[in-house]
Amino acid sequence: MPQSKSRAGIHPNPNLQKSRAGLSRIRHAAGYSVEGLRAGWQETAFRQEAIAAVVLVPAAFWLGRSWVETAVLAASVLLVLIVELLNTGLETAIDRIGPEWHDLSKRAKDMGSAAVLLSLLLCAGIWAAALCQRFFA
Repeated sequence: MPQSKSRAGIHPNPNLQKSRAGLSRIRHAAGYSVEGLRAGWQETAFRQEAIAAVVLVPAAFWLGRSWVETAVLAASVLLVLIVELLNTGLETAIDRIGPEWHDLSKRAKDMGSAAVLLSLLLCAGIWAAALCQRFFA
């Protein structure tokens, strides 16, 4: 009988992605990323922020006076999406543990939410400063 399981009864390498190499690994990783974006799209907040990004990222090319300004404007919008996805992942992992209320679960979810708020405030501040410089300076 082949020894494909460890002593605990779990396959020694349950993550097939770890055994892939080269283009196969990249292709599969890209597929996982697309699945993550699809899962994020199911969240109302991510959907709203993504729709705003469709408007704001092209607007960054119009508003930015240099490549650095354009990059900062676009990056601030993308940062909101990144933090929102991380927050959703955190909330999903906590929900997997169990539906019962726990102070540490609430605390972790609140911190994730605070991270989203801070990213939104950062983005709004960057855009407000750029708009003021463009139209009122």
